[in-house]
Amino acid sequence: MNQSVDGQAAYQKWMCVVCGYIYDEALGAPDDGIAPGTRWADVPETWTCPDCGATREDFEMIVVD
Repeated sequence: MNQSVDGQAAYQKWMCVVCGYIYDEALGAPDDGIAPGTRWADVPETWTCPDCGATREDFEMIVVD
């Protein structure tokens, strides 16, 4: 796993396979009550994609260079 400068695991991005929405751990989803820096594992199971309503199961981690 990549690490950031401070030794913490680098933030990851997760993409909705239904509509392409990107959840960026660094940015969170403040409009949905998810603070910046919230890791995917800490996003509530009940959270859904804000663009299409897909569940967390419809997201895949993506690598962005």
